[in-house]
Amino acid sequence: MDWGTELWDQFEVLERHTQWGLDLLDRYVKFVKERTEVEQAYAKQLRSLVKKYLPKRPAKDDPESKFSQQQSFVQILQEVNDFAGQRELVAENLSVRVCLELTKYSQEMKQERKMHFQEGRRAQQQLENGFKQLENSKRKFERDCREAEKAAQTAERLDQDINATKADVEKAKQQAHLRSHMAEESKNEYAAQLQRFNRDQAHFYFSQMPQIFDKLQDMDERRATRLGAGYGLLSEAELEVVPIIAKCLEGMKVAANAVDPKNDSQVLIELHKSGFARPGDVEFEDFSQPMNRAPSDSSLGTPSEGRPELRGPGRIRTKRWPFGKKNKPRPPPLSPLGGPVPSALPNGPPSPRSGRDPLAILSEISKSVKPRLASFRSLRGSRGTVVTEDFSHLPPEQQRKRLQQQLEERSRELQKEVDQREALKKMKDVYEKTPQMGDPASLEPQIAETLSNIERLKLEVQKYEAWLAEAESRVLSNRGDSLSRHARPPDPPASAPPDSSRNSGSQDTKESSEEPPSEESQDTPIYTEFDEDFEEEPTSPIGHCVAIYHFEGSSEGTISMAEGEDLSLMEEDKGDGWTRVRRKEGGEGYVPTSYLRVTLN
Repeated sequence: MDWGTELWDQFEVLERHTQWGLDLLDRYVKFVKERTEVEQAYAKQLRSLVKKYLPKRPAKDDPESKFSQQQSFVQILQEVNDFAGQRELVAENLSVRVCLELTKYSQEMKQERKMHFQEGRRAQQQLENGFKQLENSKRKFERDCREAEKAAQTAERLDQDINATKADVEKAKQQAHLRSHMAEESKNEYAAQLQRFNRDQAHFYFSQMPQIFDKLQDMDERRATRLGAGYGLLSEAELEVVPIIAKCLEGMKVAANAVDPKNDSQVLIELHKSGFARPGDVEFEDFSQPMNRAPSDSSLGTPSEGRPELRGPGRIRTKRWPFGKKNKPRPPPLSPLGGPVPSALPNGPPSPRSGRDPLAILSEISKSVKPRLASFRSLRGSRGTVVTEDFSHLPPEQQRKRLQQQLEERSRELQKEVDQREALKKMKDVYEKTPQMGDPASLEPQIAETLSNIERLKLEVQKYEAWLAEAESRVLSNRGDSLSRHARPPDPPASAPPDSSRNSGSQDTKESSEEPPSEESQDTPIYTEFDEDFEEEPTSPIGHCVAIYHFEGSSEGTISMAEGEDLSLMEEDKGDGWTRVRRKEGGEGYVPTSYLRVTLN
């Protein structure tokens, strides 16, 4: 079924339908164009959003970039940026494949439709002109027939009239004959015009217009097919980016699963660990020093064996110093180390102690030498800090890391200069063997500059190695001081320490109590005397571990171990990268946590 056969008389309907089809094509092109603008605006807003939340500083200068949370967030932003790129690709494909091509195709369809309808209108105009000619010949034939009949009647009337002359009758007959002849010619012309019009009309309705309608039908079907393909391009443009978008979403999922809280905690430790030793106990300041004290058994200041007597059950009461009852008019001068200056008695050995109790001496020590107490405020950097080349303005642990970084950079530069020197030497040898390739003397300045750089970098490497060794020893020293200070319990035990030299009997106690202490014991701090009374309680292992790598343990506080050696775990890593272990042969110390495979009990 075609339009030329079924719709032969619906010229106006076909004209409206084809126009509607082209309008629909234009509407779809406009829709896709606006959709493209929406996609572009969406991608632009996504890119602006990503740019707004991306870190402003480079990753190497941003400490937050080392956290897995920040890295995952940056990866998600990058995936969103890639997603925005895919939206831009969709907009570009729609703009090129749909908007431009369909717009061009619509213009071609409009021109073709215009040509077909102009041809149809010309055919209609020709048919109408033929019909007008037919009508004119018909009216002329009708008019001539009436005039011929009228002339014939006039001639017949004159022929019957007795009063009419013969000339009038002949004239009337001639006129009637003439009109009859004219009517016959008009009849012949009308018949010919009618035959021509019928032929043209049959050609118009059975041949000419059906062909035009069939061309319009083909044009409209081709337009509909192309429009359907345009509908398909809308979905194809989306399907082409679906795999990439799926990868973007998968990347977001991977970034979400990459968040590692434990690792972030370790990174925070590595970034901000100062390496300072923990602050010690606050010393007691005795404000009752000016008071005159009477010696009594309950007096805290009565010394026993050079130490304050601790009253309590199970405590052996020892002999007092004979100089305890003396009251000095003023405190004796302190030595530079904090102890009293020893004085000699006229009739005996030098006095081991003054008559004051240890707390009073401790008060004067604390007043004369103010200890530096570490605090959060003191560990915090100030804006006015002067940056030094050896990074001594930083905390010990951070200084060690920065020195390690500088040493690695200098080592890489040194290796690069060495490689460059070797390359220049080889090039010089080639020039010497084949002079046409170049002048060997032209390479001398570069070789000299490279040697100068190598010497300079070697000196810098040695300098940073010395600074690094000093920083590492300082870190280990601080760690050892902190561990030794916090290894003993906070309160001394109630029973006497199991020291045979001090618990052998009263006679030994008397003799030892009467012996004057040496000058070295006077210069030592008061708390070291208390440390001698107590021993560290042995701790049991909390697990076992196996050495994965060999470790020398040449630094202070560390212990050596062989690869595959079984060790007892005494203390877990506190976040500084070191673990305390005990060897089966004896000996405890710290080894790198990363060198161990740990199993807790």
